[in-house]
Amino acid sequence: MPPYNIQKPDSLKLQDAAEMDQSPDGLRGNLSHQELLPDSGGGVVVVTPRGTRGDGGVEGGSGDAAAQPPISKRHIAMVAVLCYVNLINYMDRFTVAGVLYDIQKCFSIDDSQAGLLQTAFVLVYMVMAPAFGYLGDRFSRKLLLAVGITFWSAATLIGSFMPNYGWFLLFRCFVGVGEASYSTIAPTIISDLFVKDRRSKMLALFYFAIPVGSGMGYIIGAEVAELAKTAEDDWEAWRWGLRVTPIMGLIALILILTVLQNPPQGEVEGGQHLQPTSYISDLKYLFTNKSFVLSTIAFTCVTFVAGALAFWGPIFVQLGVKIQDHPSANQDDVAFVFGAIAMSAGLLGVPLGSFAGQKLRVRLPYADPLVCGVGLLISVPLILGGLILSEWDTVGAYVIVFFGQIFLNLNWAVVSDIVLYIIIPTRRSSAEAFQILFSHAFGDAGSPYLIGVVADAFKPYIHPRSDVTTTLSPFTTALTPNASALGLDTFGDVADAVGITTPSPDPDQDYIEFKSKQYAMFLCTFINIMGAIFFFWNCCYISADKEKCDLAIAGSAREDQETGRSSNSSSSGVSVSSHMLDDETEEEQQQQHLLT
Repeated sequence: MPPYNIQKPDSLKLQDAAEMDQSPDGLRGNLSHQELLPDSGGGVVVVTPRGTRGDGGVEGGSGDAAAQPPISKRHIAMVAVLCYVNLINYMDRFTVAGVLYDIQKCFSIDDSQAGLLQTAFVLVYMVMAPAFGYLGDRFSRKLLLAVGITFWSAATLIGSFMPNYGWFLLFRCFVGVGEASYSTIAPTIISDLFVKDRRSKMLALFYFAIPVGSGMGYIIGAEVAELAKTAEDDWEAWRWGLRVTPIMGLIALILILTVLQNPPQGEVEGGQHLQPTSYISDLKYLFTNKSFVLSTIAFTCVTFVAGALAFWGPIFVQLGVKIQDHPSANQDDVAFVFGAIAMSAGLLGVPLGSFAGQKLRVRLPYADPLVCGVGLLISVPLILGGLILSEWDTVGAYVIVFFGQIFLNLNWAVVSDIVLYIIIPTRRSSAEAFQILFSHAFGDAGSPYLIGVVADAFKPYIHPRSDVTTTLSPFTTALTPNASALGLDTFGDVADAVGITTPSPDPDQDYIEFKSKQYAMFLCTFINIMGAIFFFWNCCYISADKEKCDLAIAGSAREDQETGRSSNSSSSGVSVSSHMLDDETEEEQQQQHLLT
């Protein structure tokens, strides 16, 4: 733990010099978190930061939980508010996916246009993230959160009344502006309340909201729309599903204004009075940090897969139920079950990843990216199996996808924790913002639209399930042996000639829709493998980058200590010996050497 600022008198404990006579030279060893100062009587006073132990244990350490001060009720309340807002953030984001089929029918749009709803939202979301990151490092984070929640709740509510696809698409873009403020700033508030394992636990709690909120978005959107329907073909009822989260957003706004505080940046880590630097310096710092770059690229692969599966998953499973001769699940329950799977997998996966990282990093300093990479690799065969099995057994596919989602969810809290402990406090909002920018720009911003485009491209190559057998040529079919002899050119002509009733085209069209989406989503497995590779690469740099961050914070605290020490020495007539200053100067030079 970096040294604390000794300007704060309530953070110090002065021990009598007589108590220090525990070693051959009469002085106890100078631990890294203590300062030796001569007193006026020639003795030595050891200044020990509050929350540390005499044997070298430091607050926040994994092995000294008992020495940590208890968490205040105010901090618990603040984390609860942030978790609640994150929950409705992801509920709002995935409500559209739960009613996507109804939206397509209402606006008469194809798969590409449906995918564009999510892609346009995420594009605006990621573009606005750096702006809010810049503001979050320099202005009141509480005020920025309040403005963002107000904006996105209003945009969601107004968008539910839009009469056509173009206007609805525009307001989904506006929702992205508001949500960018929250996702960028909220994790940095948690990082300024807690440190080390305690911070990891709180981030795991915070990131519960991603899978849980996503699942609730499916369920609430689909169930509210179903309750609002006046007829089976009522394609306007989905609008009511989008009007739930704005009401919850109003409650969130009140909680933020009354409960949330704006903690000083870096104070909990001992780096007080940290000042923001120029934006160019921030960018240079971020893009030369290898761990930040590699974890961002790896997380981009995660968001690509998560975005594609979350957006297209429910409608893909619905199509799978439709084409089965003896369905093992109810088509109307798909959105509910899919949401329940997302929530339960998140409840297991997010804390499991955080717990594994905390336990393994005691022996393996690169444990965090290792856990993320292994989780992605294990999820690959499970996701692939779920996509294939959906054609024949929906219940079996649910089970496999459940376990795949657990391993995919291992990384949500861990990746955020990595960013917070390799980046100094005054640049964390910008770091979160740029990770959002790149992970969404090349991840879930494009994946729903890309999957829709690829699916549409596959459709001409897929033929209905019938007696017709497809060849390798896209539009060529091998007809029955006697077709040419009869002078008939199409299967329809053959059917008419022999008196066969042509089946309804709907099952065949459902089959084409299902297979095209299935082939398109196979792309997700390759992206997952790429993400695992980048996480494993990150293992090579994570320890060094964390040490640089700790040294930078320690250097800031030392500057504050020198200022306080000079002031105290001049007022009390006590001077610090020259050899101690020389030692500290040498120590600062070593820190600077490591940072450069």
